[in-house]
Amino acid sequence: MDINKCQLKSLSKDTKAVQYSHMMDFPIKVLQIGEGNFLRGFFDWMIHECNKQGHFMGSIAVTQPRRAGKRKIEEVRRQDGLYTLMLRGFHQGEKMEHAEIISVFSKVIDPYEDWVEFLALSENPELEFVVSNTTEAGLKYQPIPLEEGKPIESFPGKLTAFLYHRYLHFNGDEKKGLIMLPCELLERNGDSLKQCVLKHSRDWDLPKPFMKWVDRDNLFLNSLVDRIVTGFPASESEKLFTEWGYKDTLLNTAEPYHLWAIEGDPCIDHRLPLQQAGLNVRWVKDLTSYQMRKVRILNGSHTLMAPLGILSGMEEVKQAIDHPEFNQFLRNAIEKEIIPSLPFDQNEMMLYGESVLERFKNPFVHHLLADISLNSISKFKVRLLPTLEEYHKAQGRLPACIVRGFSGLIRFYKVREVKESYIGKSFAGKVYVVKDDLSTIEFFKEQWLRYDKGEIPLRQLIEATLSNQYLWGKDLSDIPNLGNEICQYLEGMID
Repeated sequence: MDINKCQLKSLSKDTKAVQYSHMMDFPIKVLQIGEGNFLRGFFDWMIHECNKQGHFMGSIAVTQPRRAGKRKIEEVRRQDGLYTLMLRGFHQGEKMEHAEIISVFSKVIDPYEDWVEFLALSENPELEFVVSNTTEAGLKYQPIPLEEGKPIESFPGKLTAFLYHRYLHFNGDEKKGLIMLPCELLERNGDSLKQCVLKHSRDWDLPKPFMKWVDRDNLFLNSLVDRIVTGFPASESEKLFTEWGYKDTLLNTAEPYHLWAIEGDPCIDHRLPLQQAGLNVRWVKDLTSYQMRKVRILNGSHTLMAPLGILSGMEEVKQAIDHPEFNQFLRNAIEKEIIPSLPFDQNEMMLYGESVLERFKNPFVHHLLADISLNSISKFKVRLLPTLEEYHKAQGRLPACIVRGFSGLIRFYKVREVKESYIGKSFAGKVYVVKDDLSTIEFFKEQWLRYDKGEIPLRQLIEATLSNQYLWGKDLSDIPNLGNEICQYLEGMID
């Protein structure tokens, strides 16, 4: 039996997945651009929680950003907007599993098939918010024409046409502006979206009063989202469907942890009552601290562990965190090197660091180190190099864990080309693939080849690496004792 509104009524009241389900018929207050796993495991769950508590009393019209999303949006329509979300992992030190049917979608629109209906939604006087997740590429400006009656491919283009239709329908009413909440993983995502909308407006020669209305009466809020959403659990799905008594092709899974930091007036929570519902949502004046702590602590830990973990024969984050020595290494890096280098409240940073380590332990998240290792050089530059430099400046010495990780990174790029792939070997001889910018990989391949042939000593390889400004954006060979310490670590990592 498939899940939909008719079938839901016949399901057992004792079914774990549906006992908390609330079928609500509320007015559309949100346009959602994005039908994928993340928004369904993050924002839509939040709205469901708000509605359950009687705060928001609104529903969502959902549409896909790309033509390629047609199959998924049709699945959403076929299931009457219903889907099951399972939250699984550790929460406050205890393992938890919770499944619930989410019921927040009241309208499903394919803008490529129903462009007129999509634009007509802008005439809804109760609409207040536009939420999106179209990937970072989705927020890039693309010069495209505005053609009467033809759907627009890009998300910023769609939004511009949508806002213009709303502006015309309500005669430029200053109270009918919308609040845009982009969730794309891009710094200043709200600012970027606004710039794209205004550029489209100029390109299409739209009236200046409209552009003034966009700028003055609409809000484009920068935000940072944080939750691991793991999607459809293929290996377990049939067992779960048998247990629940229904089939759900949109079944989604996520970790319990969630954070949404939004650069906006806290008063907006009266209209979008996320904090009132007890959710971990912060309305802040400046996102800098949230962005930096996520990049340095969470992302930095990933980048630190991936090369060393792969070299040590590990495949997943959980293997690294379950390994006593590796766990202590990561904990020391976070608590003694990364956090002290951040210019923020240390107690708050320590709490966040603990939450990161707890999230790494999640037995339901199979996060591959090979995936994390993609483009590791540029990731190290952004995520860990600032910690190394700031720690050295403040302490007068180098951070041992970060330097060890840096050494492992250089060893990780000891590769040779095999059938158009770049292959490395772990300490035990296990083969792995390195994926990065071609120029970066070729540089390391050449340096290690010269070392293996005896043409250069290890110290010269390290000096060439540290002084390569293409890799780091600066010359790192001037950092006192960095080359010496890396050399000592690397000597123990080479056959």
